[in-house]
Amino acid sequence: MKNKIREIRKEMGLSQEELARRCGVSRQTVNAIENDKYDPTLALAFRLGRELDTRVDELFAPEEE
Repeated sequence: MKNKIREIRKEMGLSQEELARRCGVSRQTVNAIENDKYDPTLALAFRLGRELDTRVDELFAPEEE
């Protein structure tokens, strides 16, 4: 699953550490999600969307074939 988390996070001036703290996860978790190594739980996806002021369906998109 592709995502726009890194792009939006940087536009907002947030570090991975700060976003992770706000979402209650580790910086490594945010890094893994941004690098498409880990798909977040639905609850975490909604927390990311809330912290990034973006709808979940705008954060994530299925990978193209």
